[in-house]
Amino acid sequence: MPLRLQSISREQHLAFVAARASASHMQVPSWGDVKPDWRAESLGWIDEEGRLVGAGLVLFRPLPKLKKYLAYLPEGPVIDWDAPDLAERWLEPMLGYLKTRGAFSVKMGPPVVLRRWSAEAVKAAIADPAALRLRDAEATSYEPRAFDIADRLRRMGWQQTEPGGEDGFAAGQPRYVFQVPFAGRPLEDIHRGLNQQWRRNIKKAEKAGVKVVRGGYEDLSAFYDLYAETAERDRFLPRPLPYFQRMWSALNAEDPDRMRLYLAHHEGDVLSAATMITVGEHVWYSYGASTSRKREVQPNNAMQWRMMCDAHDLGAAVYDLRGITDTLQDSNHLLGLLRFKVGTGGQAVEYLGEWDFPLNRLLHKALDLYMARR
Repeated sequence: MPLRLQSISREQHLAFVAARASASHMQVPSWGDVKPDWRAESLGWIDEEGRLVGAGLVLFRPLPKLKKYLAYLPEGPVIDWDAPDLAERWLEPMLGYLKTRGAFSVKMGPPVVLRRWSAEAVKAAIADPAALRLRDAEATSYEPRAFDIADRLRRMGWQQTEPGGEDGFAAGQPRYVFQVPFAGRPLEDIHRGLNQQWRRNIKKAEKAGVKVVRGGYEDLSAFYDLYAETAERDRFLPRPLPYFQRMWSALNAEDPDRMRLYLAHHEGDVLSAATMITVGEHVWYSYGASTSRKREVQPNNAMQWRMMCDAHDLGAAVYDLRGITDTLQDSNHLLGLLRFKVGTGGQAVEYLGEWDFPLNRLLHKALDLYMARR
């Protein structure tokens, strides 16, 4: 029997997420406040006994000049993805509800892992001239249920999409991420899992006098100066400072320790900075920034290790370094960042990716053409 869909309060939504070990930071109510260009709604799945059994943050973006919306559930919704009646009981009621809200297309990112590669497997793939992409390398482990879920989505009419940017309609989250498993591991074991270069760099930073401190709202401008420099160096379009100020205010109003800021100082200079977000037992290294100056004192390794230690103290089951490139050629300027993350001794993780469902095929096609022209 299909579940009933309805709008729920922020309090109900937050309580549902808090009762789970993990949910994406993009599936908490406050994330809607971070995205003022989108209209946010907390959505609840209600069973026959009136219990809330699933929740999702839906972001609605209007199509130019029309009262029709792209409905987006980033890294969500938080439902029973293993349910045998996933289509009939969970997803079809969601599509029906979103259509009544004016959605012409629905985009979601099932929080379902497809496969994993150990740090050793990723290093071997980078060294292998035949491996042009991560998916060309043999995975260390597979999740058979994820392939079954993908098959069911296709049969329903969902279309898998490649991730894009995050501005406007080109909403997209990384399909490939790098994570360090913490569950059941003492900090000493996590430290031993770092590669030799990482351990050496952490010692070098300590010897050079690098100090990593937690910052506050007033330090976001120092973070932003480094972030703007990083954007120019790494060739990406930076978000404006008010975005990070809004993120800090919104997330920490919901939970005073939801978002943290870390800064690595050396002899009066701020050399690197990063934001960290926590939801339940999942901790994300969210945004990072650094200067090209004084790289020899290794501020980035020192800052990451401090964040990993603090995440462990918080009881994290996983420390998530977020997106990685899946392109392994030397010409890819993001390969250096992948090598840096591999040094943590964690694992590359491929999620099921993002999926679209056109509720109005004509408008969905028009959106595709609009994005192609942009």
